[in-house]
Amino acid sequence: MTTMLRRSLSSKAARKVAVLPGDGIGPEVMKEALKVLKRTAELFPKCAMTFEHGNIGGAGFDAHGEHFPAVTKALCERSDAILFGSVGGPVQEQHMPKWKDCEKNSLLGLRKAFDLAVNVRPAKVYPTLAHCSPLRSELLKDGVDMVIIRELLGGIYFGEHTTEGDSAKDVCTYTVAQIRRPLEFAFQAAKGRKGKLTVVDKANVLDTSRLWRKVATEMAKDHPEVTMDFMYVDNAAMQLIKAPASFDVICTENMFGDILSDAASVLPGSLGLMPSASLGSKLYLYEPSGGSAPDIAGKGVANPAAQILCGAMMLRYSFGEEAAAAAIEAAVDQAILSGVLTGDIAPPGTKSVSTSVFGDAVVAAMKA
Repeated sequence: MTTMLRRSLSSKAARKVAVLPGDGIGPEVMKEALKVLKRTAELFPKCAMTFEHGNIGGAGFDAHGEHFPAVTKALCERSDAILFGSVGGPVQEQHMPKWKDCEKNSLLGLRKAFDLAVNVRPAKVYPTLAHCSPLRSELLKDGVDMVIIRELLGGIYFGEHTTEGDSAKDVCTYTVAQIRRPLEFAFQAAKGRKGKLTVVDKANVLDTSRLWRKVATEMAKDHPEVTMDFMYVDNAAMQLIKAPASFDVICTENMFGDILSDAASVLPGSLGLMPSASLGSKLYLYEPSGGSAPDIAGKGVANPAAQILCGAMMLRYSFGEEAAAAAIEAAVDQAILSGVLTGDIAPPGTKSVSTSVFGDAVVAAMKA
């Protein structure tokens, strides 16, 4: 396994998890994720964990006058993984100090502090929730289950940005070292799935993309178990809609990954089903792909599936506990299959359940 996958801490009596619920629905869905993780530890004694809560985002501003307080950073530094909720407030309040640059200060602060260079976002369409997907059913019949791996700290977002008179410039730069990190994880991820890796670029135009192809081609020699192909980003965007079942693992640079992962996130029909992970050199962070949804905060209707599945990703990637991670994922599958659905995924005219009832159903499914 690659270094990024060798984060198992099985020798420790209990893993330390920094819990950062954040704002909006964050505390509600986090409560359910912790409920499931505590049940997991009962079933899998090696998964013993201790949880310490910290403030971030608007909650951090309220408690310490800043979005990413030093005390929260210190909590993360002494932890083995970060379980993150969501940050941000109502759109009409974005000008207020509590919310101005809240997401930027919180998330970019975490990425910078812990070298979170690789983002992992699964996108799975549950067969029983095909009605939620914006795609026609015939496009989903072969099963949609992909993972998009995005480089997070390089590319045009982090290049030189200048404007002079009527001219503006944004520079895209990549090094071989930056490219190898997400690709190494992608090759390893593909080995644990269907064995197919698609590297997305724009190599017919961009030198940075040609460098990505060169590095990927060289690395592929060390991973003969994986079938690798290349795809231009414009074609990849089309194929995500036309043939989403054709993808297994996608790896790409920062901006392309930003766009494609957002496009893929709508395929399951709800962001409430979409977990993600950001992987650093020493510490990994896990967060739902959706936002803080302040409009439904406190109503007990938010879908906690993504936050619960973040716990499964944490067990797999930070602690090397594959069986426990798979048990959580199977329990979420079972809850959904049995018709325990929150309002965002319930068919029209059917009864939906609350946030806590969904969490209870996942815990109940784990008893088997």
